[in-house]
Amino acid sequence: MNLPEMWLLGAGFLLAIFLIFFIVFYLFELLLVKKGKQFFAFLVSVWHSVKQAIANNSDVQKLVSKHPSFFQFIKKRLDGSNFSGLPLTLLVLAFVYVLSLFGGIVEGIITSDPIVAADTSIANLLTVFRSADLTKVFLWITLLGKWQIVLGFAISAIGVLWIRRKCAYIAPLLLMIIGSGIFTQLGKIAFHRPRPKVALYTEYSFSFPSGHAAIAVAFYGFLTYIILRNVKQWKRKVDIFFIGVLVMLLIGFSRLYLGVHYVSDVWGGYLIGALWLIIGISISEWLRLRKRKQAAFLPPAKVRLISATLVLASILFYAGFAKGYNPPLSHAPSSRKEIVVENVKNVFSDNQLKYTETPVGEKEEPLSFIIIARNDQQLIKVFRQSGWLLADKVSPYSVMKVAKAVLLKQADPTAPMTPSFWNSQVNDFGFEKATDANNARQRHHARFWKTNYITQSGEHVYVGTASFDSGIQWGLIHKINPDIDTEREFLYEDLSKTKLIVQSQKEQFVDPVLGKNFFGDPFFTDGKVYIIKL
Repeated sequence: MNLPEMWLLGAGFLLAIFLIFFIVFYLFELLLVKKGKQFFAFLVSVWHSVKQAIANNSDVQKLVSKHPSFFQFIKKRLDGSNFSGLPLTLLVLAFVYVLSLFGGIVEGIITSDPIVAADTSIANLLTVFRSADLTKVFLWITLLGKWQIVLGFAISAIGVLWIRRKCAYIAPLLLMIIGSGIFTQLGKIAFHRPRPKVALYTEYSFSFPSGHAAIAVAFYGFLTYIILRNVKQWKRKVDIFFIGVLVMLLIGFSRLYLGVHYVSDVWGGYLIGALWLIIGISISEWLRLRKRKQAAFLPPAKVRLISATLVLASILFYAGFAKGYNPPLSHAPSSRKEIVVENVKNVFSDNQLKYTETPVGEKEEPLSFIIIARNDQQLIKVFRQSGWLLADKVSPYSVMKVAKAVLLKQADPTAPMTPSFWNSQVNDFGFEKATDANNARQRHHARFWKTNYITQSGEHVYVGTASFDSGIQWGLIHKINPDIDTEREFLYEDLSKTKLIVQSQKEQFVDPVLGKNFFGDPFFTDGKVYIIKL
Protein backbone atom coordinates (compact mmCIF):
# COMPACT_ATOMS: atom_id res chain seq x y z
CA MET A 1 0.00 0.00 0.00
CA ASN A 2 1.48 3.39 -0.96
CA LEU A 3 1.11 6.53 1.15
CA PRO A 4 -1.74 8.17 -0.84
CA GLU A 5 -3.78 4.96 -0.61
CA MET A 6 -3.12 4.71 3.13
CA TRP A 7 -4.40 8.23 3.70
CA LEU A 8 -7.62 7.44 1.84
CA LEU A 9 -8.39 4.49 4.14
CA GLY A 10 -9.03 4.04 7.85
CA ALA A 11 -5.30 3.73 8.54
CA GLY A 12 -4.85 7.28 7.30
CA PHE A 13 -7.52 8.50 9.68
CA LEU A 14 -5.64 6.85 12.54
CA LEU A 15 -2.45 8.57 11.42
CA ALA A 16 -4.30 11.89 11.41
CA ILE A 17 -5.46 11.28 14.99
CA PHE A 18 -1.88 10.46 15.98
CA LEU A 19 -0.63 13.63 14.29
CA ILE A 20 -3.11 15.75 16.22
CA PHE A 21 -2.17 13.94 19.44
CA PHE A 22 1.55 14.55 18.88
CA ILE A 23 0.96 18.23 18.11
CA VAL A 24 -1.07 18.71 21.30
CA PHE A 25 1.50 16.65 23.24
CA TYR A 26 4.34 18.79 21.90
CA LEU A 27 2.55 22.07 22.59
CA PHE A 28 1.90 20.97 26.17
CA GLU A 29 5.58 20.07 26.51
CA LEU A 30 6.60 23.54 25.25
CA LEU A 31 4.23 25.15 27.74
CA LEU A 32 5.73 23.10 30.56
CA VAL A 33 9.27 23.99 29.47
CA LYS A 34 8.51 27.71 29.45
CA LYS A 35 6.14 28.07 32.38
CA GLY A 36 6.37 24.80 34.32
CA LYS A 37 9.20 25.76 36.63
CA GLN A 38 7.48 28.96 37.67
CA PHE A 39 4.17 27.14 38.13
CA PHE A 40 5.67 24.48 40.41
CA ALA A 41 7.53 27.18 42.35
CA PHE A 42 4.19 28.94 42.79
CA LEU A 43 2.55 25.75 44.09
CA VAL A 44 5.40 25.19 46.55
CA SER A 45 5.09 28.78 47.75
CA VAL A 46 1.33 28.39 48.24
CA TRP A 47 1.90 25.10 50.10
CA HIS A 48 4.35 26.74 52.51
CA SER A 49 2.00 29.68 53.04
CA VAL A 50 -0.93 27.37 53.79
CA LYS A 51 1.19 25.34 56.23
CA GLN A 52 2.33 28.52 57.97
CA ALA A 53 -1.20 29.89 58.19
CA ILE A 54 -2.51 26.66 59.68
CA ALA A 55 0.38 26.45 62.16
CA ASN A 56 -0.20 30.05 63.35
CA ASN A 57 -3.93 29.59 63.86
CA SER A 58 -4.75 29.85 67.57
CA ASP A 59 -7.36 27.08 67.50
CA VAL A 60 -4.93 24.76 65.75
CA GLN A 61 -2.23 25.57 68.29
CA LYS A 62 -4.60 24.67 71.15
CA LEU A 63 -5.43 21.39 69.42
CA VAL A 64 -1.74 20.63 68.92
CA SER A 65 -1.01 21.26 72.56
CA LYS A 66 -3.68 18.73 73.57
CA HIS A 67 -2.44 16.00 71.18
CA PRO A 68 1.32 16.56 70.79
CA SER A 69 2.21 12.98 69.84
CA PHE A 70 -0.29 12.80 66.99
CA PHE A 71 0.72 16.14 65.48
CA GLN A 72 4.39 15.34 65.86
CA PHE A 73 3.73 12.25 63.76
CA ILE A 74 1.90 14.36 61.15
CA LYS A 75 4.75 16.87 61.11
CA LYS A 76 7.28 14.14 60.40
CA ARG A 77 5.08 12.78 57.60
CA LEU A 78 5.01 16.21 55.94
CA ASP A 79 8.70 16.96 56.35
CA GLY A 80 10.19 17.39 52.89
CA SER A 81 13.80 17.49 54.09
CA ASN A 82 14.18 13.71 54.42
CA PHE A 83 12.91 10.70 52.52
CA SER A 84 10.93 9.22 55.43
CA GLY A 85 8.84 12.38 55.55
CA LEU A 86 6.84 13.90 52.70
CA PRO A 87 8.44 11.85 49.86
CA LEU A 88 7.58 8.52 51.53
CA THR A 89 4.10 9.78 52.46
CA LEU A 90 3.35 10.72 48.85
CA LEU A 91 4.71 7.39 47.57
CA VAL A 92 2.55 5.44 50.04
CA LEU A 93 -0.55 7.43 49.11
CA ALA A 94 0.20 6.89 45.41
CA PHE A 95 0.65 3.16 46.00
CA VAL A 96 -2.67 2.86 47.86
CA TYR A 97 -4.47 4.86 45.18
CA VAL A 98 -3.06 2.78 42.31
CA LEU A 99 -3.84 -0.42 44.21
CA SER A 100 -7.47 0.69 44.62
CA LEU A 101 -7.69 1.44 40.89
CA PHE A 102 -6.37 -2.03 40.13
CA GLY A 103 -8.96 -3.53 42.48
CA GLY A 104 -11.67 -1.63 40.62
CA ILE A 105 -10.61 -2.92 37.22
CA VAL A 106 -10.45 -6.49 38.55
CA GLU A 107 -13.95 -6.17 40.00
CA GLY A 108 -15.22 -4.79 36.69
CA ILE A 109 -13.86 -7.77 34.75
CA ILE A 110 -15.12 -10.34 37.26
CA THR A 111 -18.63 -8.86 37.43
CA SER A 112 -18.85 -8.28 33.64
CA ASP A 113 -19.23 -4.54 34.12
CA PRO A 114 -19.75 -2.22 31.11
CA ILE A 115 -15.97 -2.14 30.79
CA VAL A 116 -16.09 -5.65 29.33
CA ALA A 117 -18.57 -4.54 26.65
CA ALA A 118 -16.41 -1.49 25.94
CA ASP A 119 -13.37 -3.76 25.58
CA THR A 120 -15.01 -5.78 22.83
CA SER A 121 -16.46 -2.75 21.05
CA ILE A 122 -13.14 -0.87 20.99
CA ALA A 123 -11.27 -3.99 19.85
CA ASN A 124 -13.69 -4.37 16.95
CA LEU A 125 -13.55 -0.64 16.15
CA LEU A 126 -9.75 -0.62 15.89
CA THR A 127 -9.84 -3.30 13.19
CA VAL A 128 -11.28 -0.63 10.87
CA PHE A 129 -7.98 1.28 11.05
CA ARG A 130 -5.61 -1.57 10.28
CA SER A 131 -3.14 -1.62 7.41
CA ALA A 132 -0.07 -3.67 6.56
CA ASP A 133 2.23 -0.67 6.97
CA LEU A 134 0.91 0.39 10.37
CA THR A 135 0.98 -3.22 11.52
CA LYS A 136 4.74 -3.32 10.85
CA VAL A 137 5.24 -0.06 12.74
CA PHE A 138 3.31 -1.24 15.78
CA LEU A 139 5.04 -4.62 15.73
CA TRP A 140 8.35 -2.80 16.16
CA ILE A 141 6.86 -0.71 18.98
CA THR A 142 5.28 -3.67 20.77
CA LEU A 143 8.64 -5.47 20.79
CA LEU A 144 9.89 -2.83 23.22
CA GLY A 145 7.81 -4.69 25.82
CA LYS A 146 8.90 -8.21 24.84
CA TRP A 147 11.05 -9.93 27.47
CA GLN A 148 14.05 -10.53 25.16
CA ILE A 149 14.29 -6.82 24.31
CA VAL A 150 13.69 -5.73 27.90
CA LEU A 151 16.41 -8.14 29.05
CA GLY A 152 18.83 -6.73 26.48
CA PHE A 153 18.07 -3.14 27.48
CA ALA A 154 18.27 -4.05 31.17
CA ILE A 155 21.74 -5.59 30.78
CA SER A 156 22.88 -2.46 28.97
CA ALA A 157 21.31 -0.20 31.63
CA ILE A 158 22.94 -2.15 34.48
CA GLY A 159 26.30 -1.90 32.74
CA VAL A 160 25.93 1.86 32.32
CA LEU A 161 24.83 2.30 35.95
CA TRP A 162 27.71 0.21 37.24
CA ILE A 163 30.34 1.96 35.12
CA ARG A 164 28.98 5.34 36.25
CA ARG A 165 28.91 4.22 39.91
CA LYS A 166 25.11 4.55 40.22
CA CYS A 167 24.76 1.13 41.81
CA ALA A 168 21.88 2.17 44.11
CA TYR A 169 19.55 1.88 41.11
CA ILE A 170 20.54 -1.64 40.06
CA ALA A 171 18.76 -3.71 42.73
CA PRO A 172 15.43 -1.79 42.42
CA LEU A 173 15.62 -2.12 38.62
CA LEU A 174 16.01 -5.90 38.80
CA LEU A 175 13.34 -6.16 41.48
CA MET A 176 10.82 -4.27 39.33
CA ILE A 177 11.47 -6.35 36.23
CA ILE A 178 11.10 -9.60 38.15
CA GLY A 179 8.23 -8.40 40.34
CA SER A 180 6.08 -6.99 37.55
CA GLY A 181 6.69 -10.12 35.47
CA ILE A 182 5.65 -12.46 38.30
CA PHE A 183 2.56 -10.39 39.13
CA THR A 184 1.33 -10.28 35.55
CA GLN A 185 1.81 -14.04 35.16
CA LEU A 186 -0.10 -14.67 38.40
CA GLY A 187 -2.87 -12.41 37.11
CA LYS A 188 -3.09 -14.32 33.84
CA ILE A 189 -3.28 -17.63 35.70
CA ALA A 190 -5.87 -16.29 38.16
CA PHE A 191 -8.27 -14.77 35.60
CA HIS A 192 -7.80 -17.05 32.55
CA ARG A 193 -9.11 -14.32 30.27
CA PRO A 194 -8.97 -15.33 26.58
CA ARG A 195 -7.29 -13.07 24.05
CA PRO A 196 -9.48 -10.95 21.75
CA LYS A 197 -10.83 -12.77 18.72
CA VAL A 198 -9.57 -9.98 16.46
CA ALA A 199 -5.90 -10.58 17.33
CA LEU A 200 -3.54 -10.18 14.37
CA TYR A 201 -1.31 -12.98 15.60
CA THR A 202 -1.41 -15.71 18.22
CA GLU A 203 -0.27 -15.13 21.78
CA TYR A 204 -0.13 -18.28 23.89
CA SER A 205 -0.71 -16.73 27.32
CA PHE A 206 -3.91 -15.33 28.77
CA SER A 207 -4.96 -11.74 28.23
CA PHE A 208 -5.35 -9.99 31.61
CA PRO A 209 -3.25 -8.13 32.61
CA SER A 210 -0.93 -7.02 29.82
CA GLY A 211 2.68 -7.88 30.58
CA HIS A 212 3.87 -5.47 27.89
CA ALA A 213 1.96 -2.59 29.51
CA ALA A 214 3.25 -3.52 32.98
CA ILE A 215 6.89 -3.62 31.91
CA ALA A 216 6.42 -0.41 29.90
CA VAL A 217 5.60 1.50 33.08
CA ALA A 218 7.89 -0.41 35.45
CA PHE A 219 11.02 -0.62 33.30
CA TYR A 220 10.83 2.40 31.00
CA GLY A 221 9.28 4.46 33.79
CA PHE A 222 12.20 3.62 36.06
CA LEU A 223 14.74 4.45 33.36
CA THR A 224 12.98 7.79 32.95
CA TYR A 225 13.17 8.36 36.71
CA ILE A 226 16.91 7.57 36.76
CA ILE A 227 17.65 10.04 33.98
CA LEU A 228 15.46 12.73 35.58
CA ARG A 229 17.37 12.21 38.82
CA ASN A 230 20.68 12.81 37.10
CA VAL A 231 20.04 15.75 34.76
CA LYS A 232 20.04 19.34 35.93
CA GLN A 233 18.49 21.45 33.17
CA TRP A 234 14.73 21.94 33.43
CA LYS A 235 14.19 21.65 29.66
CA ARG A 236 16.03 18.33 29.50
CA LYS A 237 13.99 17.04 32.44
CA VAL A 238 10.73 17.92 30.69
CA ASP A 239 11.92 16.41 27.38
CA ILE A 240 12.97 13.16 29.07
CA PHE A 241 9.70 12.94 30.99
CA PHE A 242 7.58 13.36 27.87
CA ILE A 243 9.66 10.88 25.88
CA GLY A 244 9.26 8.32 28.67
CA VAL A 245 5.49 8.83 28.85
CA LEU A 246 5.22 8.61 25.06
CA VAL A 247 7.07 5.28 24.97
CA MET A 248 4.75 3.84 27.64
CA LEU A 249 1.62 5.03 25.81
CA LEU A 250 2.80 3.71 22.43
CA ILE A 251 3.63 0.26 23.82
CA GLY A 252 0.17 0.03 25.38
CA PHE A 253 -1.59 1.24 22.24
CA SER A 254 0.39 -1.18 20.08
CA ARG A 255 -1.20 -4.06 22.03
CA LEU A 256 -4.65 -2.65 21.25
CA TYR A 257 -3.91 -1.97 17.59
CA LEU A 258 -2.55 -5.48 17.05
CA GLY A 259 -5.67 -6.83 18.75
CA VAL A 260 -3.80 -8.99 21.28
CA HIS A 261 -5.19 -7.18 24.33
CA TYR A 262 -8.33 -5.40 25.48
CA VAL A 263 -8.25 -1.87 26.87
CA SER A 264 -8.78 -3.14 30.42
CA ASP A 265 -5.84 -5.55 29.98
CA VAL A 266 -3.56 -2.66 29.11
CA TRP A 267 -4.93 -0.47 31.90
CA GLY A 268 -4.49 -3.31 34.39
CA GLY A 269 -0.92 -3.80 33.17
CA TYR A 270 -0.20 -0.09 33.53
CA LEU A 271 -1.44 -0.19 37.13
CA ILE A 272 0.70 -3.21 38.01
CA GLY A 273 3.69 -1.48 36.44
CA ALA A 274 2.90 1.69 38.40
CA LEU A 275 2.78 -0.27 41.68
CA TRP A 276 6.23 -1.72 41.04
CA LEU A 277 7.55 1.62 39.82
CA ILE A 278 6.53 3.19 43.13
CA ILE A 279 8.23 0.33 45.00
CA GLY A 280 11.37 0.71 42.89
CA ILE A 281 11.56 4.48 43.35
CA SER A 282 11.01 4.13 47.10
CA ILE A 283 13.83 1.59 47.48
CA SER A 284 16.23 3.52 45.29
CA GLU A 285 15.60 6.76 47.19
CA TRP A 286 16.21 4.96 50.47
CA LEU A 287 19.42 3.38 49.15
CA ARG A 288 20.66 6.71 47.81
CA LEU A 289 20.43 8.19 51.31
CA ARG A 290 22.19 5.25 52.97
CA LYS A 291 24.98 4.66 50.46
CA ARG A 292 27.97 6.91 50.16
CA LYS A 293 28.80 8.34 46.79
CA GLN A 294 31.29 6.08 45.04
CA ALA A 295 34.24 7.57 43.22
CA ALA A 296 34.62 6.81 39.51
CA PHE A 297 37.31 4.21 38.78
CA LEU A 298 37.70 5.13 35.09
CA PRO A 299 38.41 8.43 33.36
CA PRO A 300 35.26 10.32 32.24
CA ALA A 301 36.13 9.84 28.55
CA LYS A 302 36.27 6.05 28.95
CA VAL A 303 33.04 6.07 30.97
CA ARG A 304 31.26 7.93 28.16
CA LEU A 305 32.73 5.61 25.51
CA ILE A 306 31.75 2.41 27.32
CA SER A 307 28.27 3.77 28.10
CA ALA A 308 27.69 4.74 24.47
CA THR A 309 28.92 1.32 23.32
CA LEU A 310 26.51 -0.49 25.66
CA VAL A 311 23.57 1.64 24.57
CA LEU A 312 24.42 1.19 20.88
CA ALA A 313 24.78 -2.59 21.35
CA SER A 314 21.30 -2.81 22.92
CA ILE A 315 19.80 -0.73 20.07
CA LEU A 316 21.44 -2.94 17.44
CA PHE A 317 20.17 -6.03 19.25
CA TYR A 318 16.64 -4.57 19.25
CA ALA A 319 16.83 -3.70 15.54
CA GLY A 320 18.16 -7.14 14.62
CA PHE A 321 15.55 -8.92 16.71
CA ALA A 322 12.73 -6.79 15.29
CA LYS A 323 13.87 -7.32 11.72
CA GLY A 324 13.78 -11.08 12.16
CA TYR A 325 10.54 -11.12 14.15
CA ASN A 326 7.79 -12.30 11.82
CA PRO A 327 4.89 -13.88 13.68
CA PRO A 328 2.26 -15.43 11.40
CA LEU A 329 -0.19 -12.60 10.81
CA SER A 330 -3.84 -12.75 9.89
CA HIS A 331 -4.45 -9.38 8.24
CA ALA A 332 -8.20 -9.73 8.54
CA PRO A 333 -10.15 -10.32 11.73
CA SER A 334 -11.01 -13.94 12.41
CA SER A 335 -14.13 -14.91 10.52
CA ARG A 336 -17.15 -15.47 12.69
CA LYS A 337 -18.59 -18.94 12.66
CA GLU A 338 -21.80 -19.02 10.65
CA ILE A 339 -24.88 -20.30 12.44
CA VAL A 340 -27.83 -21.76 10.53
CA VAL A 341 -31.27 -20.72 11.81
CA GLU A 342 -34.63 -22.13 10.83
CA ASN A 343 -36.39 -18.87 11.67
CA VAL A 344 -34.65 -15.47 11.71
CA LYS A 345 -36.55 -14.59 14.87
CA ASN A 346 -34.44 -17.19 16.68
CA VAL A 347 -31.47 -14.84 16.28
CA PHE A 348 -33.00 -12.54 18.88
CA SER A 349 -33.60 -14.98 21.72
CA ASP A 350 -31.23 -12.75 23.68
CA ASN A 351 -33.19 -9.55 24.21
CA GLN A 352 -29.96 -7.48 24.06
CA LEU A 353 -29.60 -8.39 20.36
CA LYS A 354 -32.81 -6.52 19.58
CA TYR A 355 -31.07 -3.22 20.24
CA THR A 356 -28.06 -1.30 19.04
CA GLU A 357 -25.72 -0.37 21.87
CA THR A 358 -23.26 2.18 23.14
CA PRO A 359 -19.52 1.33 23.31
CA VAL A 360 -20.08 0.22 26.92
CA GLY A 361 -22.94 -2.13 25.99
CA GLU A 362 -25.93 -0.04 27.07
CA LYS A 363 -29.07 -0.31 24.94
CA GLU A 364 -29.74 2.36 22.32
CA GLU A 365 -32.22 2.33 19.45
CA PRO A 366 -34.01 -0.97 18.74
CA LEU A 367 -33.48 -2.56 15.35
CA SER A 368 -36.00 -1.47 12.75
CA PHE A 369 -34.98 -3.76 9.85
CA ILE A 370 -34.11 -7.41 9.42
CA ILE A 371 -33.14 -8.11 5.81
CA ILE A 372 -32.46 -11.54 4.31
CA ALA A 373 -30.18 -11.33 1.27
CA ARG A 374 -27.91 -13.65 -0.73
CA ASN A 375 -24.81 -11.52 -0.14
CA ASP A 376 -23.47 -8.00 0.41
CA GLN A 377 -23.78 -7.12 -3.26
CA GLN A 378 -27.52 -7.84 -3.27
CA LEU A 379 -28.01 -5.67 -0.18
CA ILE A 380 -26.07 -2.78 -1.69
CA LYS A 381 -27.95 -3.19 -4.98
CA VAL A 382 -31.40 -2.79 -3.42
CA PHE A 383 -30.30 0.38 -1.62
CA ARG A 384 -28.68 1.80 -4.74
CA GLN A 385 -31.80 1.20 -6.81
CA SER A 386 -33.93 2.86 -4.12
CA GLY A 387 -31.80 6.03 -4.33
CA TRP A 388 -29.65 5.42 -1.25
CA LEU A 389 -25.84 5.66 -1.57
CA LEU A 390 -23.16 3.73 0.30
CA ALA A 391 -21.46 6.10 2.76
CA ASP A 392 -17.74 6.75 2.58
CA LYS A 393 -15.39 5.06 4.99
CA VAL A 394 -14.01 7.36 7.68
CA SER A 395 -10.74 8.86 6.46
CA PRO A 396 -8.96 12.24 6.64
CA TYR A 397 -10.17 13.00 3.11
CA SER A 398 -13.82 12.10 3.78
CA VAL A 399 -13.85 13.94 7.13
CA MET A 400 -12.39 17.11 5.58
CA LYS A 401 -14.83 16.83 2.69
CA VAL A 402 -17.88 16.61 4.92
CA ALA A 403 -16.53 19.37 7.22
CA LYS A 404 -16.25 21.66 4.21
CA ALA A 405 -19.74 20.69 3.06
CA VAL A 406 -21.23 21.36 6.50
CA LEU A 407 -19.46 24.71 6.81
CA LEU A 408 -20.51 25.90 3.35
CA LYS A 409 -23.90 24.14 3.48
CA GLN A 410 -23.02 22.14 0.39
CA ALA A 411 -24.02 18.63 -0.68
CA ASP A 412 -21.99 15.57 0.25
CA PRO A 413 -24.12 12.60 -0.82
CA THR A 414 -21.70 9.98 0.55
CA ALA A 415 -20.55 11.68 3.77
CA PRO A 416 -19.11 9.27 6.38
CA MET A 417 -21.09 8.26 9.47
CA THR A 418 -20.08 7.94 13.08
CA PRO A 419 -19.75 4.23 13.95
CA SER A 420 -22.49 2.45 15.84
CA PHE A 421 -22.48 -0.92 17.60
CA TRP A 422 -24.66 -4.00 17.61
CA ASN A 423 -23.57 -7.13 19.46
CA SER A 424 -20.25 -5.27 20.07
CA GLN A 425 -19.70 -5.10 16.29
CA VAL A 426 -19.18 -1.89 14.33
CA ASN A 427 -21.74 -1.38 11.58
CA ASP A 428 -20.60 -2.92 8.28
CA PHE A 429 -22.58 -0.60 5.99
CA GLY A 430 -23.82 2.97 6.07
CA PHE A 431 -26.41 4.14 3.55
CA GLU A 432 -27.70 7.66 3.04
CA LYS A 433 -30.02 9.73 0.90
CA ALA A 434 -30.02 13.48 0.38
CA THR A 435 -32.99 15.65 1.36
CA ASP A 436 -34.57 18.43 -0.68
CA ALA A 437 -32.19 20.84 1.09
CA ASN A 438 -29.35 18.87 -0.53
CA ASN A 439 -26.66 19.70 2.03
CA ALA A 440 -24.52 17.69 4.42
CA ARG A 441 -26.27 19.03 7.52
CA GLN A 442 -29.42 17.04 6.81
CA ARG A 443 -29.73 13.53 5.41
CA HIS A 444 -31.62 10.28 5.64
CA HIS A 445 -29.30 7.57 6.88
CA ALA A 446 -29.27 3.90 7.85
CA ARG A 447 -26.68 1.61 9.41
CA PHE A 448 -26.57 -2.13 8.79
CA TRP A 449 -24.69 -5.07 10.26
CA LYS A 450 -23.98 -8.42 8.63
CA THR A 451 -24.68 -11.05 11.26
CA ASN A 452 -23.10 -14.50 11.38
CA TYR A 453 -26.54 -16.10 10.97
CA ILE A 454 -27.69 -17.69 7.71
CA THR A 455 -30.94 -19.31 6.67
CA GLN A 456 -31.26 -22.96 5.75
CA SER A 457 -31.09 -21.94 2.08
CA GLY A 458 -27.76 -20.15 2.66
CA GLU A 459 -28.97 -16.55 2.71
CA HIS A 460 -27.42 -14.05 5.13
CA VAL A 461 -29.26 -12.14 7.84
CA TYR A 462 -28.60 -8.38 8.03
CA VAL A 463 -29.95 -6.07 10.73
CA GLY A 464 -30.18 -2.30 10.72
CA THR A 465 -31.61 0.97 11.93
CA ALA A 466 -32.74 4.13 10.17
CA SER A 467 -32.91 7.72 11.38
CA PHE A 468 -32.95 11.25 10.04
CA ASP A 469 -30.03 13.64 10.59
CA SER A 470 -31.75 16.95 11.28
CA GLY A 471 -28.66 19.08 11.90
CA ILE A 472 -25.17 19.37 13.40
CA GLN A 473 -24.19 19.56 17.07
CA TRP A 474 -20.80 20.46 18.55
CA GLY A 475 -19.78 21.53 15.05
CA LEU A 476 -19.08 17.93 14.05
CA ILE A 477 -21.66 15.28 15.01
CA HIS A 478 -25.07 14.95 13.37
CA LYS A 479 -28.12 14.99 15.64
CA ILE A 480 -31.10 12.82 14.82
CA ASN A 481 -34.80 13.57 14.62
CA PRO A 482 -36.49 11.95 17.66
CA ASP A 483 -39.19 10.29 15.50
CA ILE A 484 -37.20 7.35 14.15
CA ASP A 485 -40.39 5.50 13.11
CA THR A 486 -41.05 8.05 10.36
CA GLU A 487 -37.59 7.35 8.94
CA ARG A 488 -38.21 3.60 9.15
CA GLU A 489 -41.34 4.00 7.03
CA PHE A 490 -39.53 6.32 4.61
CA LEU A 491 -36.79 3.77 4.00
CA TYR A 492 -39.26 0.90 3.64
CA GLU A 493 -41.23 2.78 1.00
CA ASP A 494 -38.04 3.44 -0.99
CA LEU A 495 -36.99 -0.22 -0.78
CA SER A 496 -40.47 -1.35 -1.86
CA LYS A 497 -40.29 0.73 -5.04
CA THR A 498 -37.38 -1.37 -6.33
CA LYS A 499 -39.57 -4.48 -6.77
CA LEU A 500 -36.65 -6.49 -5.35
CA ILE A 501 -38.53 -7.47 -2.19
CA VAL A 502 -40.14 -10.89 -2.50
CA GLN A 503 -41.54 -11.02 1.01
CA SER A 504 -41.96 -8.57 3.90
CA GLN A 505 -43.82 -8.28 7.15
CA LYS A 506 -44.06 -5.71 9.92
CA GLU A 507 -44.45 -6.89 13.49
CA GLN A 508 -43.97 -5.88 17.08
CA PHE A 509 -40.33 -6.43 17.99
CA VAL A 510 -39.85 -4.69 21.35
CA ASP A 511 -42.01 -2.62 23.66
CA PRO A 512 -42.37 1.06 22.73
CA VAL A 513 -39.17 2.92 23.65
CA LEU A 514 -38.45 6.48 24.76
CA GLY A 515 -34.73 6.98 25.18
CA LYS A 516 -31.49 8.71 24.24
CA ASN A 517 -28.60 7.63 22.05
CA PHE A 518 -24.89 7.77 22.96
CA PHE A 519 -24.63 11.45 22.00
CA GLY A 520 -27.66 12.42 24.10
CA ASP A 521 -30.16 12.77 21.24
CA PRO A 522 -33.69 11.75 22.35
CA PHE A 523 -35.69 9.27 20.27
CA PHE A 524 -39.00 7.43 20.46
CA THR A 525 -40.40 4.42 18.62
CA ASP A 526 -43.34 2.03 18.68
CA GLY A 527 -40.83 -0.86 18.68
CA LYS A 528 -41.90 -2.44 15.38
CA VAL A 529 -39.55 -4.01 12.84
CA TYR A 530 -39.69 -4.87 9.13
CA ILE A 531 -38.57 -8.38 8.20
CA ILE A 532 -37.66 -8.30 4.50
CA LYS A 533 -36.53 -10.99 2.10
CA LEU A 534 -34.85 -9.84 -1.13
